[in-house]
Amino acid sequence: MSWTGWLQAGFVLLIIILATKPLGSYIAAVFAGERNVLSKLLRPIEHGCYRLCRIDPQREMLWQEYGGAVLIFSLVGCGYLFALLLTQAYLPLNPQHASNFAPDLAWNTAVSFTTNTNWQFYSGETAMSQLSQMIGLAWHNFVSAATGIAIAIAMIRGITRRGIATLGNFWVDLTRALLYLLLPLSLIGALALCWQGVPQNFHRYTQITTYEHGSQLLPQGPIASQEIIKLLGTNGGGYVNANSASPSENPTPLSNLIEMVSMFLIGAALTYTYGRYARDQRQGWAIFVAMAILFVAGFASVYAAEAAGNPIVHQLGVAGGNMEGKEVRFGLPGSALFATMTTDTSCGAVNAMHDSFTPLGGLVLLLNMQLGEVVFGGVGSGLYGILLFVILTVFIAGLMVGRTPEYLGKKIERREVQYAILAALVVPIFALLPTAIAAVLPSALNTLGNAGPHGFSEILYAYSSGVNNNGSAFGGLGPNLWWNLSLSVVMLVGRFGIIVPALALAGSLANKRVVPASVGTFETCSPIFVLLLIGVILIVGALTFFPADALGPIVEQLLMQKGTTW
Repeated sequence: MSWTGWLQAGFVLLIIILATKPLGSYIAAVFAGERNVLSKLLRPIEHGCYRLCRIDPQREMLWQEYGGAVLIFSLVGCGYLFALLLTQAYLPLNPQHASNFAPDLAWNTAVSFTTNTNWQFYSGETAMSQLSQMIGLAWHNFVSAATGIAIAIAMIRGITRRGIATLGNFWVDLTRALLYLLLPLSLIGALALCWQGVPQNFHRYTQITTYEHGSQLLPQGPIASQEIIKLLGTNGGGYVNANSASPSENPTPLSNLIEMVSMFLIGAALTYTYGRYARDQRQGWAIFVAMAILFVAGFASVYAAEAAGNPIVHQLGVAGGNMEGKEVRFGLPGSALFATMTTDTSCGAVNAMHDSFTPLGGLVLLLNMQLGEVVFGGVGSGLYGILLFVILTVFIAGLMVGRTPEYLGKKIERREVQYAILAALVVPIFALLPTAIAAVLPSALNTLGNAGPHGFSEILYAYSSGVNNNGSAFGGLGPNLWWNLSLSVVMLVGRFGIIVPALALAGSLANKRVVPASVGTFETCSPIFVLLLIGVILIVGALTFFPADALGPIVEQLLMQKGTTW
């Protein structure tokens, strides 16, 4: 490890810290319907959308109606993308003559982008038309991210409101997330990426002659516009197969910095938004600090593992860290930092091949997802995910002091704890159970690229990624009917199996009476609470998955130290 590597990580974290308050304040103003810097320009467009769609912005929804609107909107969007992929060969803007998707692959892809997972069992530059990339994938990148933000805002309202049973209006929240937040930030970010050399056009692919006198096709198309929203919206799906490791998507160290900051930007800002709604900014900063501690610990572990390198290679007299699968223009620090951030969030974009990380480095990436991706997390999903852990932490703290747990003056009772536990069980059940089935199922093993513990790690990573709506992969899985359908189920449950309990919890808390604080009230913005929150996250996540992780990357690391590879 080097001081320059730590400087990179510190610089990224500093940018996030500096941006959290202004962006968080702006988000709070947007969803409260208050005037903001873009109101004069966008307010007429916003109200025009309401009139066109016959939406009453003053009408609020109970949690059941809010959740129903989310499910219906997502179902329609999934069906739309499914139909588009089945017919793209007959549609315009297809200069490379991409063919139609097979039904099972089209379904997997439609579910993947609807759930903000962006798992890709195809090569984007050869399988997708420009039309499908724009009005299919990029559209979903916007609306699935906006849906996550809307749900986070609804949950914030439920926790912080007093005497109001409703959670807001989903259609209003969705419109504001798109119009005031994602579109302006994406416009700025896309221009920045174009400046760094990311293509944004409708050209056919460019054929060039390489230095070795070979022939190569360089992808062209509306890449910058999709690249920025996949990061801001923590979607992660690449325009090309190599994702952000490709110079077409991420050509320079500066573009790499822009992309890393984009992944954390909104998720971090929402913690400040939460503090504004709670009327106590310390509540938001407590959550931010817990996330930051977990992030720094994760990056330090990945960076140390990759800098240590492969002992088998060292035995051959080759010194240095593990550069396999990494781009020289980013190096070890830029690759380790990007990988940590993309698995902390539900982004899944990659600038290095996670399958080539050392077993310990890959273990940290797995754990980041298995913790529920609550370290700043996906846009919206990270905040409502960690708020579920906050409820569990408050409940445990209440048991420790022998009194009914309270959070922001509202009593946490059996129903709220049940909703939180129900959401917490989704990730381990739908990651571990399918992994166990796939590990012995011939149709799953037939396309597995590696044997031994690394092959098991590839399976475990796939389902951990799917249920957490991350989308990154170790690789090694060949697409077939089993993988397409099983991962589709896991992605759907991972998205909506947490959204519904989160909204139910918010609805349960929304109309609760606030009780005054007393000497026995547990302080939820103190260092002790932050450490307890981190402990609950680690216990629920890390210990639940430890036996499975021991069979994969931990065993692989021990065998690698003895000279055995897989």
